[in-house]
Amino acid sequence: MKTSLRALALMATPSVAFADELNGGNTAWILTSTALVLFMTLPGLSLFYGGLVRTKNVLSVLMQCFAIACLASLLWFVLGYSLSFGEGNLLIGDLSSVLFSAMGKDNLAGDIPESLFAMFQMTFVIITPALIVGAFAERMKFSSVLIFSAFWILAVYAPVCHWVWGGGWLAQMGLLDFAGGTVVHVTAGVAALVCALVIGNRRGFPETAMPPHNMTMTVTGAGMLWVGWFGFNAGSALAANGDAAMAMMVTHISAAAGSLAWMTMEWSKFGKPSVLGIVTGMVAGLGTITPASGYVGPGGALVIGLSAGVICFYATQFIKRKLVIDDSLDVFPVHGVGGILGTLAAGIFCSPALGVFSGFGFGGENATIGAQLGVQALGVLATGAYTALVTFILLKLTGFITGGIRVDKDTETQGLDLALHEETGYKY
Repeated sequence: MKTSLRALALMATPSVAFADELNGGNTAWILTSTALVLFMTLPGLSLFYGGLVRTKNVLSVLMQCFAIACLASLLWFVLGYSLSFGEGNLLIGDLSSVLFSAMGKDNLAGDIPESLFAMFQMTFVIITPALIVGAFAERMKFSSVLIFSAFWILAVYAPVCHWVWGGGWLAQMGLLDFAGGTVVHVTAGVAALVCALVIGNRRGFPETAMPPHNMTMTVTGAGMLWVGWFGFNAGSALAANGDAAMAMMVTHISAAAGSLAWMTMEWSKFGKPSVLGIVTGMVAGLGTITPASGYVGPGGALVIGLSAGVICFYATQFIKRKLVIDDSLDVFPVHGVGGILGTLAAGIFCSPALGVFSGFGFGGENATIGAQLGVQALGVLATGAYTALVTFILLKLTGFITGGIRVDKDTETQGLDLALHEETGYKY
């Protein structure tokens, strides 16, 4: 398996330089990728989610995404980066990089500035708790959103990030997660499911129809997510090279395949293809290829994307219709299931012995699909179990602090925009 600059940078404290000179081309690409990943949340995810809720709650969703971006940025600066990428031990980093201490403009991580590496990783921690917003949309107190997100970043995201990318125990085992299958999508998806179960369904769900209020806004956000995802996945090569180019290619193939697969399933089941279906399939394809994007070829990406569209479609139907769980914007069935599927698929399609479906080699000391798949499954199970337990505890703690995490009946009926922010998204 090719060793990426990320792998080199994360085997020790990020402040350790692994190159004597800064590479201008690589630096320029990661500067661009950092902007692209932030673009995914602001405005991409914000608009995507905003269009999916009802008119009376659109500003609340935009506000939550925006506030989380600000909150996550400062937490990453103060403590999160150090806990994630400090040398520490196999479970958690240390306090050596609190407040980005000793991070001068000449410090390198690989052959890019350490400050750029830290900023690039900051955009990942921004979007992860923002994804969870979709599970409790239209019914959580704004104060609870902020407090829960702050706790969650430090208690869930930082440790898991260290396990996988910071030289922790899963990294030592050779887990393949190029850009966030476990770190971003499994954690966000599982946390979303726990949130939906703890906070309960929206009033009227599922008897009352709650269709998206503005599909134009959602499709606009979806397009921004697709473009921004190139920074997410291809940027994770931490270099402007063939790894980045291939990661971009497989990301695009999977997104296209996921879109058409979901659309086809919906067309077959309900008689008509919907715009919501095709853009949701795109997100499923993108989320599923994310952990595998640096390790699989185009053939593997096609299978992963098609699988994502089909499996995530049925997962959504099962969660909403069979289990009647109001994961409002389908975070778990799209991101959680997609992250699990992609992490497992990476263990298969990384194999260099699959002909047209071959990838670029196994992780760590793993030498067979079976060995790699075992590590991938362990990573999914450990990440999912840890996230579920800690998320549940944090929700209870947040509720204790804020006097309950959910808004009251009158506020939910009136809408969060006016009740919590004294503003409305539209003037009639």
